[in-house]
Amino acid sequence: VPAADDSVEIVISERAATECNNSFFIPSVYSSFLIIKKAPDMNMPVDVFMPRGANNLKQCKKKLTRCIICGHLTDREVCPICSDSSRKENLICVVEDYKNVFMFEKSGSFEGKYHVLNGLISPMDGIFPEDINISSLLERLKGKEKNSEVILALKPSIEGETTTLYIKKIFENKKIKVSRLSYGIPMGVDIDYLDSITLDRALLDRKEIS
Repeated sequence: VPAADDSVEIVISERAATECNNSFFIPSVYSSFLIIKKAPDMNMPVDVFMPRGANNLKQCKKKLTRCIICGHLTDREVCPICSDSSRKENLICVVEDYKNVFMFEKSGSFEGKYHVLNGLISPMDGIFPEDINISSLLERLKGKEKNSEVILALKPSIEGETTTLYIKKIFENKKIKVSRLSYGIPMGVDIDYLDSITLDRALLDRKEIS
C-alpha cells in the first residue's frame, strides 16, 4: 500500500493480518508481510504507518512460544503436532528451524513428528552443540530406541554437514536408525551452476535407472 507521498511502501498479506490465532500461523510462511522501503522515521511505532493488522501482529508476537517437546513455534505449551496421537512417535524429523516444519507440513506426506534445533553447529560463529536444541532430542528418545528413526533434514552446507555428523555420532552406539534426506540436482538446473557440496551429494545419492 504506497503512501500518498511515496515515502513508505508496505506490502501486507490480508491473510497474515487476520490469522494470528492459528497455532500454525507465522507471517513469513504466507508472504513477505511487511516491506518498508523508504520509512520517514525508523523509530516510528508500527501502529502509525501500519494501522491495519498491527494489533494482531503484536498479539501474535506475545502469544507465540516454543513447544516444550520439539521446539517448534506455538501458542500452547505443547504444539498441535506433538499432541497429535495419530502421528508416529518413533519417527522424528530433525530440522534447523520452524520454517522447515511448515514446508514439510505443506507437502502433507510426512506422518512422524519434528524436532527443531533452532540453529546449526558453527564454531566459527560461536555456535556449539550446547547452544542448539540437541540435548532435548536425546531426552525424547530415551527408552524409545527400538524401531525408532531420526531423519536429519538439514541443509547441505558446512554447518548442516557438521551438525549432521555430530548427531550421527551421538546415536552411533544406540539402536536408533539415523537417516538423512536424499540430495540431488534440481530439475532444470545446469550442472555448471551447481556448488560442489550439491554435486558431491548427488553423486553419493545416485540411483540405478529402472
